[in-house]
Amino acid sequence: MRTVLEDVFLSARGVFAAVLMMAALVGATIGTGAYVFVYAKGASYLTNDPAACANCHIMSEQYAGWLASSHRRSAVCNDCHTPAGLIAKYQTKMMNGWNHSVAFTTGRFHEPIRIGARNLDVTERACRNCHEEIVDAISPAHAGEGKGCVRCHGSVGHLH
Repeated sequence: MRTVLEDVFLSARGVFAAVLMMAALVGATIGTGAYVFVYAKGASYLTNDPAACANCHIMSEQYAGWLASSHRRSAVCNDCHTPAGLIAKYQTKMMNGWNHSVAFTTGRFHEPIRIGARNLDVTERACRNCHEEIVDAISPAHAGEGKGCVRCHGSVGHLH
């Protein structure tokens, strides 16, 4: 049979363990947030500033190409590389941010960087949306070929 003192001690140990675990969780959350928003300039990715895309050295060539392109006067990175709509835009930015951070942390990425199928689809839709009049005029010429804008015009926005 346990004494009252033993019960109090065991109860206090459980409370201490719970407080310690909560403190570790809060500390890890604050540490991760500080890393993302201070060191990795996380808040810049919530903006439309194209310089945010060049935070990673691997995007320097694309950023420099965009600075020299005709699209600089009419489109920023988000116009071509995120879908329309607030939720879809930030969902894509969040998913890409996560994927990029994992790839760069683990070193598992291709150099030069390549666009994935999902993001290529987003970009293709953006091209067709902005250049709808031109696309409609030439679409019959490419009907059934399955050609995308970026296949032939891949360097238009980046001049590489």
